[in-house]
Amino acid sequence: MGAGGPPSGGGAPPARASATPLPAPPPRRRHTWRRAILATLITAAVVLPLSAAARPAIPAPPPATLPHLSAATLDKAYAANRANAAEAARMAAAHGDKHRAAADRSLATPTHHLLRFDGRGEGQVTEVFGDLAHADHIAVLVPGSDTSLDTYARFRAEATALHHELTRTDPRTAVIAWLGYQTPDTISTTVTTTGRADQAAPQLREFIRRLKGIADQDEATVSLLCHSYGSVVCARAATDLDATDLVLLGSPGTGADTAAALHTRARVWAARGTDDWVADVPHIKTDLFGTTIGFGTDPMSPSFGANRFAAGDGGHSDYFDPGSVSLTNLARIVLGDTSEVTRA
Repeated sequence: MGAGGPPSGGGAPPARASATPLPAPPPRRRHTWRRAILATLITAAVVLPLSAAARPAIPAPPPATLPHLSAATLDKAYAANRANAAEAARMAAAHGDKHRAAADRSLATPTHHLLRFDGRGEGQVTEVFGDLAHADHIAVLVPGSDTSLDTYARFRAEATALHHELTRTDPRTAVIAWLGYQTPDTISTTVTTTGRADQAAPQLREFIRRLKGIADQDEATVSLLCHSYGSVVCARAATDLDATDLVLLGSPGTGADTAAALHTRARVWAARGTDDWVADVPHIKTDLFGTTIGFGTDPMSPSFGANRFAAGDGGHSDYFDPGSVSLTNLARIVLGDTSEVTRA
């Protein structure tokens, strides 16, 4: 008999073995991660305000009244802001906060070129390194979480390192450390949402617009180097931003699915060190009680569409380390030597 017929010899076919039933699938836990995030946020919302309240507000004068910023008025603005920092230091010392007084006092010295200073609250400062009025290339550093007047020395060191690297090739460069917003705490509810970035974006956009009016060079390039949560700020400000390059360093995401969705004329770059813990941050974006948590697509993902470049084996705070691969590539981007940038 042909294939598929009963066996020859007329015997009855062997009994079919009964199929072993498959174990029941485990119950789906599709909301487990959302519950975990929610629990973390609730804990942070309760604990952090209590811990923050332990430190009383530090008194400081309102920001100095400045002339219209231009190349001709830069020195007056620098002097006015240094005087304001000196007064803030005196008020902080009288209040008994020696750490803040020391931070303010250091900014009041003649070596600091402050475009803006505000000693109130966590504090804000914008400092220039180099000859801004005659620069052909300007880099603006936008910091991430946990950056304030109390921790400004760390941020300033990054700007100093970049300026030193740039001037090795081209002395007509300037670097600006822009602490122009209240950054979120790393362990907080605000670091997982765009709230602080939405508040900061208009200020950053306006600052870049005014910056182009200060520089004497009409063709001066402006590059934004945005670290960690600062990349969220830059992304929210990206539309119609008058910048040549937008660099995302150690970014948790931008809130946009692609670089094209940022609607910017700037070239978009992204880098992440191999030892950067932000690589382990889930790139999610979900709605919880009307608030969007997370920032979505990883900027280092090919689908995002950024120009990815090498950042070496550094960690989350190492992108501006002297002699590092990342610092070398950042200088090349700022100077427009994009063909020399080491791609990831």
